[in-house]
This record gives sequence, C-alpha cells and structure tokens, in this order.
Amino acid sequence: MPVMVQALVPVFVLIMLGHLFRRLEFPSVDFWPQAERFTYYVLFPAMLVFKLGQARLPVSAYADIAMIIVAMLLSMTLALVIAQWFWRWSGPVFSSVYQGAIRFNSYVGLAAGGMLLGDEGLSLTAIAVAIMVPFLNLMCILMFSLVASEGAVRIGPVLKAIVTNPLIVGSVLGVAWSFFEFGFHPLLAGILEPLSNLALPMGLMTVGAGLQLKALRGGTAPFLVASVLKLLAFPVMAAGLAMALGLEGTLVQVVVLLACLPTATSAYILARQLGGDAPLMAGIISGQTLLAMASIPLMLGILW
Repeated sequence: MPVMVQALVPVFVLIMLGHLFRRLEFPSVDFWPQAERFTYYVLFPAMLVFKLGQARLPVSAYADIAMIIVAMLLSMTLALVIAQWFWRWSGPVFSSVYQGAIRFNSYVGLAAGGMLLGDEGLSLTAIAVAIMVPFLNLMCILMFSLVASEGAVRIGPVLKAIVTNPLIVGSVLGVAWSFFEFGFHPLLAGILEPLSNLALPMGLMTVGAGLQLKALRGGTAPFLVASVLKLLAFPVMAAGLAMALGLEGTLVQVVVLLACLPTATSAYILARQLGGDAPLMAGIISGQTLLAMASIPLMLGILW
C-alpha cells in the first residue's frame, strides 16, 4: 500500500466509524452533538496552542501563507462567477455552490496534514486555517448579501463570531507562544498533550457523525459542479498558483492538501441562517466528504 494512502486510511476510517456509531445511537443520540461542541471549543484549541507553541517557523512563512491563500480564494471566486454566468442558478442555489466549492473541512485538513507531513505540516496547516477562516467567512457573507439574502446581512455578529472562533483563538495563542518562546512547563504540557492527542480522532468521528446521506438522493448539476471544482479543479489551481508565486517545499504540499478538502460542515448552518439552499448544502457536504476518500489520494499523488 502506498505510504500516502496508508497515512490517509485512518482519517477516513475514523470518519466512517463516527457515522456508524451515530447510526447505531452509540453511546446515545445526544452524545455526538455534545462531542462536536467539546472538540470545537476544547480539544482543537488545546491542540493548536500546544502544537503551534512548539513550532519554530520563520516570519516569512506567515507572509507566504497569507499570499497564497488570498490568491487561491480570489481565483476560485472568479471561477465560480464564470460558472454562475453559464448556469444561471437562483441566488440560494448559487450561494450553496459557492460555499461547496470554496470552503474546506478544517478537521480533516489538520488530521491529514499531521499524519502526512508531521509536526511541521500540522503547524503550517493550522496557520493556514487561522488565515483562511476569517477570509472565507467574510467572502461567503458578502456573496449571500449579493445573491441570496432577502434583507440586509448584519456584519457585526459575523465579525464577532470570527474573532471568537476557537480555532482562530487557539492558533493566535499558539503563534504568540511560539514567537515569545515561552515553552511549556511540564505540568501545563501534561494537561495540553493528552487533550491534543484526543482532538484529531474525535474531530474526525464528529465529521462522520454529521453526515446526512439521505441528502445525496437525486444528485444535481449544482452538486456536481461544486464537487468537481472543489475536489479536482481547486487543487490544480492551488498548485499552479504556488508555482507562479515561487513557493516550494512543505508549504506547497499544505496548500494543495487544503485545496483537496471537502467543504466545511459549518456551511450548512450558514446556508440555513442566511437564505441559502440548505438541503442542497447538506448534500454537497455529505457527498464531498465521501468522494474525498478517493479524490484526496488521487490529487495528492498527481500534484505532490
């Protein structure tokens, strides 16, 4: 079995285990929503502080990550605008296609980054996540306000949600910890390390528990377009942009990996709250998560 596939198999097995356990209502119906909250608010921030706090990355790496991420998001937005000019979808449908083609599942990305690229890859992935999340949220909110929302979109609550996002807070604390070289007292490390070790497996199982396979019935053109753009075209675009910007090494691998990821489960909440096509969004999330089991090894094998 190729090393890459061998490293990714546990990621997808944990996702499917989470789905199986939820279907079996094990350990209970109420367990998985609470497990997702615990992972989001406790385990992942602890992991980000602990891993990033030990990283020693050059300052130039942060600028390079920000540059390539902005280039990726603007390029994919342009591609989606062209697709909308061709397909002429309604506003709610296009907003779900937009989220499906441009957002990414940070749990899967952090897990895959760590398993494939070690601590350096995990650190770079975490920093990229911290930069991408606020940009993506603002871009998606703007798109909703342009094409799907019936009323004015309130920016204040969105900005508050971004600033208080546990993944961003954990990443910023971890980067600051690393920059000032505080180090971790054995007592603090003894608390953060086991929490950090729990984060990725629990996060992946909650991704699986959130899958809505019923939403896949009757695959549509919007689903297909969003999935082809996200899982196949975006990685190629990211690799081309990284090459054009002169990036190399692990950073390029991280960028391509992020572009390969299925869309974020949080996209469903945004679609439901801001007037998007929520059933379509649920189908895109679940379908892409399943398709990514084949597309991620394929695209990484081609582009890495």
